[in-house]
Order: sequence, then C-alpha cells, then structure tokens
Amino acid sequence: MEQSLLLTLLLLSTTAFLGSTRIRLVAAHQESGNWHCETDEESRVSAEYRPGLVTLDGHADDWENIEGFEFSLLPALDPDHDHEYKGGKMTVKALHDGKDVYFLMQVDGEYVYNKGNDKNCPSVALMFQVGESATYHSMGGCKQSPDACNKKTCRGHEVDIMHFSIGNAIPGRLYGGNPVDNRDGNGGDRFGHLVDLYAWSPHCMNLDGVSPKENDTSAQNDWRGAWWHSSFTTHSGYSEEDSPYSTKGQKGTFYFEFSRALRTMDRLQQDVQFTIGQTSKFSAAFWYPEDGNPWHGSGHYTIGCDWIPLDVPPGSSAGIKVVSRSSWDVANGFAFLLSVVSFGVSLFVAYWVHKKNAISFQPIDL
Repeated sequence: MEQSLLLTLLLLSTTAFLGSTRIRLVAAHQESGNWHCETDEESRVSAEYRPGLVTLDGHADDWENIEGFEFSLLPALDPDHDHEYKGGKMTVKALHDGKDVYFLMQVDGEYVYNKGNDKNCPSVALMFQVGESATYHSMGGCKQSPDACNKKTCRGHEVDIMHFSIGNAIPGRLYGGNPVDNRDGNGGDRFGHLVDLYAWSPHCMNLDGVSPKENDTSAQNDWRGAWWHSSFTTHSGYSEEDSPYSTKGQKGTFYFEFSRALRTMDRLQQDVQFTIGQTSKFSAAFWYPEDGNPWHGSGHYTIGCDWIPLDVPPGSSAGIKVVSRSSWDVANGFAFLLSVVSFGVSLFVAYWVHKKNAISFQPIDL
C-alpha cells in the first residue's frame, strides 16, 4: 500500500522526456503535427578516464579542465530551433574513474526557487537506452497500451531514467539513493526527489522495482546527485533554514552533478550498464518555470531529438607505459647501486682478511 501511494505521488509530480504520467495520459502527450527530427551528427559526449578529479557536491570548479559538448535546448514535443530555450545552451560533461561514471549538466538561467514546489523550480533528467529496440522518441517506443505494457509485451524497449526535481533539495547536499528508500527495494528518494525510474513508453513508467503487476524488492536507487547556482555566495554549506538561498531573478548558471556505478546489481533490465571501451546512448532534459509559470510534464526541453552517443573510453595506454617504464628505471638504478655497494664491501672484507692473516718474514740466524 505504501509503495502504491509513493508511486502515485511520484507519477503526479514526475514526468520524463516525451510524455507525462500514465494518470494524465491524454492531456500531456499531445505532439504538434508530424514528428520531424534533424539530428546533429557531431553531437557526442565522452566520459574520459579521470580518477580522483571531481567531488560530488554540485560545484563545477573541478570540472574546469574537462571538455563537454554544448547543446541547444529544444522543445521535446516540437524540436524547432525557433522555440528553443531562451536562457542559453546546456553543456554536458562526463568522466569515469573505472568504477563510477560522473555527469555535469550546466545551463544558464535566472535564479528561481520555490521551496516545496518542484514545478516552480528547475528540474533535469537523464535518459539512457537499455533495450536494443528502445527508441528515443516515445521513451522506448513500446506500442502497448498502459493496461497492457509489461516486461514481456514491451521487452527490448526499456529505457533508464534519472530525474531530479529540486523543490525539496538543499544546494550542495547529496540526494538520490539512501538507506531508507533502498530498504523498500525501489528507486525512490523521499528526501530530495532524485529518483531512479525505467520506462517502455511515456505511459508506462515506474520507479525501479515497481511494476504494473508485482514489485521486486531487489531494486534500489543507484544515483547520487547535487545542485548549485553561480549566484550563491556561501560555499561552506546551506541548511533548509537558508531557503531560498539566493535572490530571485539573479542571472547565472545552474549546475547539476550526478554519479552512478558503471555496473549495477540490476537483474530486472531497468538500469543501463556502462562498459569501458564501449558506447552507450543517452539524452538529457531540462524543465524551467518560464515567465513565472510552473512547468508541466511535457513542456520541457531536450538536447536533441534522437539518442546522443556517450563514449566510455579506457585509460590512456601511453600513461600506463610511462608509469611502467619509470618503475623499471627506478628498479634498475637501485639494483646497480646495490651492486656497487656490495662490490665495495667485498673488496674491503678481502683486504681486511688478507691483512690480518698475512705472516711477516723474520730472518733466522743459524
């Protein structure tokens, strides 16, 4: 009962990429005209191997030397450049440390925050292809109705979604997977609403571990994340009493920082699994309360109208060779020094023994 209530509340407040919740199916998912998509073949993000570089706190300072890709933000249901987000572009950066993958999403925008009201605050999401037949358009593209979609009828159309609504999230604090919600075996986050979901279509979306027929308590929220805005003047840390943290309307940049393990323990085909040396497919979305109006589920912007390649390259082989060669040189030098010292000690011992045992000549008188 508790999980059903949680899911209902989630679906009332959470939507993802090309549609809204199953509850507001008809009103939210109305595209204008025929779908038309012009992809940018140069769009690509590379999660380079850079261990020990970033701290997950919402700050972007430690990302300064990491290259990203700048995307125009286009309306999700009508990707027309004439209606792109007026505040600016979104830059997406990524890296990995061999264990976890990290993302930074930064987008310009006047500061706005309304505590407890997600739709009057900016919101972001990441979506990844899981099933081989999962399309970007229609969030996986399963054609089944809401009453018929399940892991059998929509097999191969799975997408993995991370959605962060910041209305109850303190800047710089960590949200996402936590012991309380993970104990319930789902992808929820009752504290900051950084949730882990999966979907087969806009009308068939659930928290990880929750399904139309039965729940699986082996699931959990594998994401962690934080947010920040460049207008903030306090860097030592905020608490809830400091809300709204800055002055409304200040120009600046929103930062959203996330991490997740490259591989998860998912056995339900609900999480994307990243492999070093291979390419995954993803997209990103942004909601913003423009002109003081709360955003609605399908009224968001995305970084493109199709999947964007995400490369996860291995560490530099050149760097490995340099380290190996350097270690070899040190070992050789130490061995040579030890040989010289040993040879010198041997000569000294030989001389000392020879001198001690030498018999001086004494003439004998007859």
